Amino acid sequence: MAWTAKYIIQNGKKIGFDEARVHPFSVGHAYGGTVFEGIRAYMNYSTGKLAVFRLEEHLVRLDQGMKFMRFDNPPSRDRMREAVLDAVRVNDPDDDAYIRIQVHIESLGSMASTGSVGWACGAMPRERNAKRSSGLSVHVSSWTRITDTTMPPRIKATANYHAGRIAMLQAKADGYDNALLMTRAGKISEGTGACLFMVRDGKLITPSRENDILESVTRDTIIHLAAEHSLSVEQGIIDRTELYIADELFFCGTGQELLPITSVDKLPVGDGKPGAITMRLQEAYESVVRGTTNAHAEWRTPV
Repeated sequence: MAWTAKYIIQNGKKIGFDEARVHPFSVGHAYGGTVFEGIRAYMNYSTGKLAVFRLEEHLVRLDQGMKFMRFDNPPSRDRMREAVLDAVRVNDPDDDAYIRIQVHIESLGSMASTGSVGWACGAMPRERNAKRSSGLSVHVSSWTRITDTTMPPRIKATANYHAGRIAMLQAKADGYDNALLMTRAGKISEGTGACLFMVRDGKLITPSRENDILESVTRDTIIHLAAEHSLSVEQGIIDRTELYIADELFFCGTGQELLPITSVDKLPVGDGKPGAITMRLQEAYESVVRGTTNAHAEWRTPV
């Protein structure tokens, strides 16, 4: 049985997880004035110790989001770092934890309001995707990805996820596990909440920043790990038709971790099974997040 979240840190105070409250007409809720980070803490089963993965990189992106949203008196990076570690400690998990840190305008106001700012940080269990080993079926959505001139994708704002949610709901209704979104120029961008990698002729290819992607911490991790495993990585453009002739495809993200894609629009990817390079990188990712390798100790913050 999974452990249970008992407490949440809200505006610096530990309270019962179910006691957290924000007014339903707050600007954060009514107008989407909220930025957040999803972060994971992984258990090293040999030592019984938890470590938060790439905490600093997540906090840098949170800072960028608060700056862009023009929040008044936002919490400091040091305060948010402390909150993440506190949220894990007070819940005393005996296994992996998913951490959500959220900063929002908690007062009532208009669309132009920039304060007062509140925040919350919680740690909770999150099951891994059941198709982590078998692979996902996806389709290319008719909905397009948001653009930097509309709702900047590199800002991790809750409102940005509405577009992905629409695409996901349609994918589920049509019998798929997930969806891929294209840019308005008709090039592949990313999934509904994860970045994409393609393998062709032994080379990894991932859409570049110009393709309206989130500047993903996990994507950056995969690029580093691929290079360390002597795999060539290209950041550029992926056409829709390339998906149908790709050797391998996979999603990556903090929530999704690394998930193979085995069919697109009912066409098999490669032989229709998770690819060798995908599973090799999934294993490398597992090792580095859990600390069963000495590599990249700087990415793991002990709890």
